[in-house]
Amino acid sequence: MWIRLRQICVTCTDLNEVSRDLAGVLGLEACFTDPGVAQFGLKNTLWPIGTQFLECVTPMSSDLETTAAGRYISRHGGDTGYMVICEVDDVAARREIIDELGVRVAFELNYPDEGHVGMQLHPADTGGSFLEMDQMTMTGGGEVGGPWWPAGKNWKPYVRTERVNAITAATISSPDPSTLATRWAEITQVAFDLDENNHPILDLDNARIRFVQETDGRGERLSGINVRCADIDSVMSSAELLGVRTGDTTVTLAGLKISCVE
Repeated sequence: MWIRLRQICVTCTDLNEVSRDLAGVLGLEACFTDPGVAQFGLKNTLWPIGTQFLECVTPMSSDLETTAAGRYISRHGGDTGYMVICEVDDVAARREIIDELGVRVAFELNYPDEGHVGMQLHPADTGGSFLEMDQMTMTGGGEVGGPWWPAGKNWKPYVRTERVNAITAATISSPDPSTLATRWAEITQVAFDLDENNHPILDLDNARIRFVQETDGRGERLSGINVRCADIDSVMSSAELLGVRTGDTTVTLAGLKISCVE
């Protein structure tokens, strides 16, 4: 079985501001807005990063307590990473594994006519963040860079790679990184390992999930990603102008620490 990181989702209170910053700093162009998320009291936008995606969801109501995403923002002290979304080759086989582990499915994604089946796992059972697994069953589904129903049918013309071209890692902060990584290893069936800094890691087929000690008081959450940069200087200069630069090669957008790597 294979598993790829295909999409990262963040939740925020100001979608317009996040959209401006993603375009201005990372050079991204929006490819899709999904009207289907309105059933959850949300609106969203997706941006392609190479053949992967960054999604931002925001509550439509100013009362954050009326939506799960809004309550998540409140619990974690502001805009934050929300979901790690993976593409897999066999959702049915994955379902057998999570059932054996006692992991609940928070939401079934069952759109056979569109060539998409998947499942969002309950964060109380996974820890860390929402973890979603999706299988594309349409023609070309499963190919690297193949169709991705959550981003619509026409995302490729919106790919901009002048500044960034891939998501190479996701970082999850936790009071107990090792225990959390062990749980995710069971769920994803990816071997637990340690990186050069002794952080627990899971190496998916195309990206790494890193588990680090939570130190900012915002609780266990998806706290960052690494993006492969083709033009770090331009990214950092733009981030400086917009006031979102937070380090030599890092920016913070929608509560997510984005580290630029070559």
